[in-house]
Amino acid sequence: MPLAIAFAGKYKVKGFDISAKRIAALNNGEDHTGEADKDQVSALLKDHQQLHVGSGIFFTNDPGQLADCNIYIITVPTPVDASKAPDLTLLKAASKTVALVLKKDDIVIYESTVYPGCTEEIAVPILEEYSGLKFNVDFYCGYSPERINPGDKTRTISQIRKITSGSTIETAKKVDALYASIITAGTYLAPSIKVAEAAKVIENTQRDVNIAFVNELSKIFNLLNIDTQEVLKAAATKWNFLPFQPGLVGGHCIGVDPYYLADKAISVGYHPEMILAARKINDSMGEYVAGRVIQLMAKKQVMKPGADVLVMGITFKEDFADVRNSRVIDIIHSLASYHLKLTIFDPVASPALVKKVYDLESETSLAVSHKFAAIIIAVNHTAFQTIDYSLLLQEPGVLFDVKGTLKNGLVDESL
Repeated sequence: MPLAIAFAGKYKVKGFDISAKRIAALNNGEDHTGEADKDQVSALLKDHQQLHVGSGIFFTNDPGQLADCNIYIITVPTPVDASKAPDLTLLKAASKTVALVLKKDDIVIYESTVYPGCTEEIAVPILEEYSGLKFNVDFYCGYSPERINPGDKTRTISQIRKITSGSTIETAKKVDALYASIITAGTYLAPSIKVAEAAKVIENTQRDVNIAFVNELSKIFNLLNIDTQEVLKAAATKWNFLPFQPGLVGGHCIGVDPYYLADKAISVGYHPEMILAARKINDSMGEYVAGRVIQLMAKKQVMKPGADVLVMGITFKEDFADVRNSRVIDIIHSLASYHLKLTIFDPVASPALVKKVYDLESETSLAVSHKFAAIIIAVNHTAFQTIDYSLLLQEPGVLFDVKGTLKNGLVDESL
């Protein structure tokens, strides 16, 4: 969505999605992701006929209306399946949709995160098969990995430097020039599509490994009765110390992309020990937090079946409404096995979406008259920083602040 809006300020853009409901909302100026406000979308909206004059955007779920485009940018999700293997279903389906309207000299650019080689090994054959055209003769490809920080209204898409690449030297220059026209931070032209693919996947894998390291430190320092946050603050006085924080690792990037690189590595005969070890550590943190809360509740003698526990936040990151791939669900599932009475409170998340994704009830407001045996601040929403937790926590009770950002004497423990 941010990419489409950025391009629509300078070019004729068609935004395609298979969801008729999503398209209807967008054509009414409404973006449920919150990445573009109504005034911003409405100012650029045009119908199909108006789009022939000047710049702007037209949203459609009709593939037939894409035939007059010259450049196709594919930005579909690339998740993993239940066994943590790459799931390219959406990428393949989108490639087929584009292939059916592809013409001579068109360029197809992929932004979806994939393993090195995926564009040319998986996507290109689909484009050739369903278009009847020949790669690098009749049509061309580019790869410019998506770089955006969801929910960040300061570092917007135009302010983040973009990697570009193309299947030929000339195509690479065209792709780079296209993105350079909207990215004020500049572009970096990679020497090949594979290099661009690899660069993207290691950006998030590097973060995953570094976060896994501090998550493991958190577990060790807890056993040594040392405050992890104080250790990290002291270590940060050295100029080259990397200031990563322990926490839950969810979302569509850091918690997913390493599996793509690992899968590709295994396919060529190399077992990536560090990458998979980091994934194992980070995937264990929800269960670890739940275990610590149970132990603290037992220590304070408030651990019993039916005890009221409040989980604050279910989105995958602070101040952002997306609940998909949130690792808070691991805390919830672990606590549920102890037959506790759980309340999920998140003023940012849509209860309807929480119900749809996890089949759980959630609240967007709380009655201060009700007190809880334990409270877990799972997501660091800004709204949570000003709450008086003494009004919500019974005495004795347990307050666990996952990210360790709450500064008051009530907090029993954090990572």
